[in-house]
Amino acid sequence: MKEVSKQRMLFATRNAHKTREVREILGAGWEVEDLTARPDLPEVEETGDTFEENAKLKALAASAHYAGWVLADDSGLEVDALGGAPGVRSARFAGEGAGMAANRALLRDKLSKGQSSDRRGRFRCVLALARQGVVIRTFSGAVEGSIAPSERGEGGFGYDALFVPEGSGQTFAELAPAEKHACSHRGRALAALSAYLTAEEPAA
Repeated sequence: MKEVSKQRMLFATRNAHKTREVREILGAGWEVEDLTARPDLPEVEETGDTFEENAKLKALAASAHYAGWVLADDSGLEVDALGGAPGVRSARFAGEGAGMAANRALLRDKLSKGQSSDRRGRFRCVLALARQGVVIRTFSGAVEGSIAPSERGEGGFGYDALFVPEGSGQTFAELAPAEKHACSHRGRALAALSAYLTAEEPAA
């Protein structure tokens, strides 16, 4: 039986957690490598004011050095009581070089000291698909939810231990990976991407 060849894609990130999610959601038909396999590619400064702008910046920068499909992601958490913060600065909320534990602690502190009891928020993701130095299309996904007062769960990454998606009593970090993918911002954006790639039947 002839083995079906996989499509190849470069995912423009060095975040192993995000790469794992992309591989799990796109499935066995895709061979996804990320920037850890391409140390020759430069770091891209995220200077955009929106998730879409940053995703395009990263996709275009990588696509200039890679012949095939390039995918880039920019995503983050928007909290209503904080005016949409941390937003595009989600990974740098507590300052450049601060880890996610510090980012989560700052978020909890700001909400506990705030004047509002509103803990509503959402995760948002934008994916940019590029090839030969051109952004072909963008795909977006969002999930509404609320911020838990304390961290719960051992799975996930980033702010997952604090985010409870609408309709669930569990944080993203408490959900099994398949359950998270089914409702997450990145899962929804990747579902749209997958449908597009299937319809386009891209060449390897």
